[in-house]
Amino acid sequence: MPDFDSQPALGDLDRTTDLAALELWRVTHLGRKSELMTALSGLGQVAAEERREAGQRLNAAKRELEGAYEARRSELSQQTLAGQMESERIDVTLPGRPLQRGYSHPTIAVIQEICGLFRDIGFQIIEGPEVEWEHYNFTMLNIPPEHPARDLTDTFWITDKMLLRTHTSPNQIRAMERVGQPPIRVLVPGRCYRNEATDASHESTFFQIEGLMVDDRTTMADMKGVLSYMARGLFGQQARTRFRCDYFPFVEPGAEMSVSCGQCNGTGCRMCKYTGWLEILGCGMVHPDVLRGVDIDPAKYSGWAFGLGVERIAILKYGVDDIRLFQQNDPRFLRQVG
Repeated sequence: MPDFDSQPALGDLDRTTDLAALELWRVTHLGRKSELMTALSGLGQVAAEERREAGQRLNAAKRELEGAYEARRSELSQQTLAGQMESERIDVTLPGRPLQRGYSHPTIAVIQEICGLFRDIGFQIIEGPEVEWEHYNFTMLNIPPEHPARDLTDTFWITDKMLLRTHTSPNQIRAMERVGQPPIRVLVPGRCYRNEATDASHESTFFQIEGLMVDDRTTMADMKGVLSYMARGLFGQQARTRFRCDYFPFVEPGAEMSVSCGQCNGTGCRMCKYTGWLEILGCGMVHPDVLRGVDIDPAKYSGWAFGLGVERIAILKYGVDDIRLFQQNDPRFLRQVG
């Protein structure tokens, strides 16, 4: 008749010190190939008159081992949990960790600074759609159909009439349509897109700020005064400005504005290519055809406008040498210039 002594197995159980050793014990003494389970599976070979008694003894031993196993598992689990809790214990009397100071992205910081300067002199800050109609992005701005800016190589077209705006200038038209008759003083920051091959000085996605003023007595002298005020606000009161003739389809006359190099104070260095000046924006008097397109009489009203690249200003303010860094979202870069 098969027999089984549970005492050696219970002795081994008392010596288990962790859950891994306990699992090994279970496999050894309660697994399918264990001595106990082999004895139980052999009951069919025992004589009928002895089978009942043998089965009772083996099942009693099995229950004893299973009960001891469950009790030991509960004990070791509690020990493991207690050890884990001790290792993770927090001393609540220690001072708390200071919260990391947040700050604006350099591009947003420049936008906020420029918007603050223009808000102080009565300009309204507005926004416009980034997905724009060709009518506003080109036609109403006096940009002819054969202009290269309309090519697929320069512009992200969605349909033959819709595109990702290439500049913030369409909001000149939208602002004049919305306001109606002058006076109009608006500043328009926003993201723009051009089909550019990216490098250290070119990006396919960038920010611009568009400024527009239309009134019955505004002149190019007003424009130069306001833009010089902006340059001093951005680069310091020592900053000097220079205006030179340039061409843009939607202004006449047009100009580009440069600011004196802050690295060399205008004496010439590598940053300004030894000229003493850094170009920062294009500007000019609003073309009469643009005013007529929104039903504003150019004989009665005049206007001036400008557009600048925000990253261009940030590069000059923070000494950044690669425009792509502004889009990469690298915390190491942002901490340096934030």
